[in-house]
Amino acid sequence: MESLLKANEEAKHHGIDLSKLPQIMDMTAASITANVHAINSNCPDERMKFIFGSLVNHMHDFVRETSLTTEEWMTAINFLTETGQKCSDIRQEFILLSDTLGVSTLVDSINNAKPPGATESTVLGPFFTEDAQDVENGDSIASEGKGDYLFLEGLVTDVQGRPVPNAIIDTWETDGHGLYDTQYTSREKPDCRGRLRTAADGSYAFRAVVPVSYPIPNDGPVGRMVALLGRHVFRPAHLHIHIEAPGFETLTTAIYFKGDPYLASDAVFGVKSSLIVAPELVDDTSISRSRGFKTDKPHAYLKQNFVLATPEEGAAARMKQLENVSK
Repeated sequence: MESLLKANEEAKHHGIDLSKLPQIMDMTAASITANVHAINSNCPDERMKFIFGSLVNHMHDFVRETSLTTEEWMTAINFLTETGQKCSDIRQEFILLSDTLGVSTLVDSINNAKPPGATESTVLGPFFTEDAQDVENGDSIASEGKGDYLFLEGLVTDVQGRPVPNAIIDTWETDGHGLYDTQYTSREKPDCRGRLRTAADGSYAFRAVVPVSYPIPNDGPVGRMVALLGRHVFRPAHLHIHIEAPGFETLTTAIYFKGDPYLASDAVFGVKSSLIVAPELVDDTSISRSRGFKTDKPHAYLKQNFVLATPEEGAAARMKQLENVSK
């Protein structure tokens, strides 16, 4: 009797009244799902209860449909454990897992539908960091010797073409060897990434290097999974762009380079045709010098505008997308 009272007191300490919980025992394959829903039914957060209800349904149905074995279940547990262990302050293996299974693109597509004329979004990827250094318009985000020169400029506007001043642009890319700065064990500071603001007329410009196609990190559980599925691990060359401005939805996007052999089979399903660009080669080395490059050699040039949507425009686009899906 004393132990029963103690158990009730401990439950009350955690905000649980045992008398109000459903009585669940003797689980079977036929009863387990309903009983999990029953024990979760007191969740005060309706959205959380809805999400977990759907999650439980899908997970239990998956186990039933596949007749999942105990060995396969343990393999999955070990895989997820190793995925978590691979994460660090500068590496996100779980985002990589989400990316390679198409979940990131699906979440992005549902939550970031854009109105006509606005720049499309795409996946953030696992290599964004918070420590990008501020650069002035026209400056370089890459240290010297990191790859072939690239000069990028353009405007940030709204869908009516009006400039968006003081927008914060975060940008990051691989170097010419196909590696992000966070993949170097010798990393001392950010490289091939930077943060700048648009001018009063919405313009921006920065120097960078031409990104190249590269393999996603394949030294961990996600890389092994992709290989076992008979897929390649490569992403096409791209440069990430993340733009924030008051009164507008945040834009997470990227530009992809025409002619890359992996455009149609991106390992993380990120490519959209509207984001494919074709830089021009500038052979006049005096122009290279005038744009701030340190050596007299040609550079790639790209003029690229980005168009932001307001929250209202984004909400209308998402509602329209939902209506189209429901038809």
